[in-house]
Amino acid sequence: MLFNSVNFLFFFIAVCLLFFIVRPKHRWIVLLVSSYVFYGAWKYEYLILIAVSTVVDFLCAKKMDSLSTKAERKPFLIISLIANLGLLCTFKYLDFFIGTFNEITNSEFGFLHLIVPVGISFYTFQTLSYSIDVYQGKMKAETHLGKFAVYVSFFPQLVAGPIERASNLIPQLQENAGRLAYNSTVSGITQVVVGLFKKVVVADAVAIYVNSIYNNHEANSGFTLLFATYLFAIQIYCDFSGYSDIAIGIARIMGYEFMENFKQPYFSLSVTEFWRRWHISLSSWLKDYLYIPLGGNKKGKIRTYVNLMLTMLIGGLWHGSSWNFVVWGGLNGSYLAIEKTLFGKPNNQKSAPKYLKLIKIIVTFHLICFTWIFFRAQTFNQASSIISSIFESTNFWNLRIQDTGVFATILVGLVTFLFLEFTFLRNLNYKNLIEEHHCLKLIILKVILILMIVGLGITEGSQFIYFQF
Repeated sequence: MLFNSVNFLFFFIAVCLLFFIVRPKHRWIVLLVSSYVFYGAWKYEYLILIAVSTVVDFLCAKKMDSLSTKAERKPFLIISLIANLGLLCTFKYLDFFIGTFNEITNSEFGFLHLIVPVGISFYTFQTLSYSIDVYQGKMKAETHLGKFAVYVSFFPQLVAGPIERASNLIPQLQENAGRLAYNSTVSGITQVVVGLFKKVVVADAVAIYVNSIYNNHEANSGFTLLFATYLFAIQIYCDFSGYSDIAIGIARIMGYEFMENFKQPYFSLSVTEFWRRWHISLSSWLKDYLYIPLGGNKKGKIRTYVNLMLTMLIGGLWHGSSWNFVVWGGLNGSYLAIEKTLFGKPNNQKSAPKYLKLIKIIVTFHLICFTWIFFRAQTFNQASSIISSIFESTNFWNLRIQDTGVFATILVGLVTFLFLEFTFLRNLNYKNLIEEHHCLKLIILKVILILMIVGLGITEGSQFIYFQF
């Protein structure tokens, strides 16, 4: 059940009506049932995995909460880690490991061809952070199994984030939060409309062109491949941030606040800043639960670089069981290590001249775009071939446009999107939307975006890119 589908619209309306009709103390039941229905709509067998993860982490956390020392709690943390990472590695990485082992040893072990459950990487990291926080004594264990199950499976962010911290969402569930409020409803609807615009008008239209070029990369010129790579940078941002906008918006309509997941990352002055503004829930998770426990930057320069590289390599592998993602993570880790070597701690960039800021933004954007080639390509060889064509093409400036109608839609969507990014969205705080913007202005914005969604949006209901992770 996709956010950009009519089925989800009717589903969400029904859930909202039921949610606000029942008593606050019983609303967790509505959320849990609706979340399991939402997830089971893809493949009901997936529910077994999420239920196992929920029960194991609930019981382990309760037991850890009853013990006074980390040494006593550690066995139950290990059980949680084995259960969650075991499921994740089995379904997502086992065939990858088998294939790699076969190549190294010339063996012929058979593949299992397991289907990767939708969103398993997201809810696995979410439950792991909860278990680790309880183990470290940063929070008390949740004693209500039903509300904890809602935390794990809450449908707005279940399959593609944000990866919510228990310290943020569980207290809202404990307090029976979820009140119909004018400000929250207006700002939530506005964010949903913006997210849908990003997805169906920009990302899905751009995807048609990018797919046609990357899937036939041998037949295209260097400039066409470069142009498609730029467009993919826009596609993945609008696709993923669009999902996050919709998730955050529909949760806010019901009275729940999720963490912000994107802060206009392509305006970043460095790759370090980019990763503070891109997929914030994952990058902060990797920092708090991997980079810092590895030692962070507290054990010397060499160890710092090793920790950065390990964190980004694992972050790359988190995205998918392919060497392409490992290379993608390795490139980002290299960028971060080089920046730390050359510049040390990030300086205050606010006082830098505007032309210097612009240069840094352009350089950072191109460094990130280079990594996107490995992210988008199907294989390492394909990525290498595309890079070679970009840098060695004899007919570089030939731009291929297959469908002028699609291309016109892309241009209209991009112009509108860039205008929004540079003006309305750049410093937008959805929580204070009503106070900062006139009601008529918001109405006009939503009407324009809705008309574009209806008139130019791709109606097939294509899947969000990050569902595969």
